[in-house]
Amino acid sequence: MSQGFDSIQPGDVVEGPKFAVTRETIRDFCDASLDYNPLHLDDKYMEGSFGKTSFGGVIMHGMTNFGLLTRMLTDWAYPQGALHRRLETRWRAPVRPGDTIQPMARVTRKQATHQSRWVLLDVDIRNQSGVLIATGEAMVEFPHDLTAALSI
Repeated sequence: MSQGFDSIQPGDVVEGPKFAVTRETIRDFCDASLDYNPLHLDDKYMEGSFGKTSFGGVIMHGMTNFGLLTRMLTDWAYPQGALHRRLETRWRAPVRPGDTIQPMARVTRKQATHQSRWVLLDVDIRNQSGVLIATGEAMVEFPHDLTAALSI
């Protein structure tokens, strides 16, 4: 178990595991999500442009970013008796095979109410070159009674 609500402070950092993106991991997500968009599979298709955007090759599903952020938040929160309650993200740059990406979060605010305790976090994902891939905000609840919160 990690620190718990009382010892969490604004500025604390949470790091998720690094994720190496390959054509195989992209294909695995295609199979899991049933999303076989040629953006993720077909180099020939990706030679074209999409309006003002040209990706220059296949790209990873943006929802993989969402999954990595969710995993990081859950792995951090649940051992402390907390629940990941909300995540909003915005994609900033594409991810390609050969990239290694890593999710991170920074605590921005804590609030205790009569019913529960809450932590807000800014989240992001960067690639191996430090390029910002995705940004967002998350909310984690540290309920007074985890069993009751799980039954909601």
